[in-house]
Amino acid sequence: MGKILTTIVLIASLAGCSSASNLTLYQQLDGQAGLERLVDSFINQIGNDKQIIHYFEHANISHFREGFINHLCVLTDGPCEYTRDSMVDIHTGMHITEADFNHVVDLLINAMNEQNIDHTVQNKILAKMAPLRSEIIKI
Repeated sequence: MGKILTTIVLIASLAGCSSASNLTLYQQLDGQAGLERLVDSFINQIGNDKQIIHYFEHANISHFREGFINHLCVLTDGPCEYTRDSMVDIHTGMHITEADFNHVVDLLINAMNEQNIDHTVQNKILAKMAPLRSEIIKI
């Protein structure tokens, strides 16, 4: 009986793993509500960081929030269409250093940790964002 129970538990846990992998990143983040919580945590991280806050001194925070939620929705295969300015248009003239870019990534990771986002999901999000790096640094 113990062997049968162990087998059932193993099969059930494997089935749970495969169904989680069939979910989009958007779904794994708890959809729109999860993106909103993540972006709010990220904005809080930025607001409390002396190293990079100067990049946001003249930013319209609600516009940034809405745009970043929309951007993440598209990146995570959510039901959104990105209609905002390109990353090049947004970041041109900001002269973001590599160190500051990396620091912002760390703040995003802190926000994801604060929201208890699984590290596998975090890595997938960061992998989708990585190609944007060259569009943002030193332009």
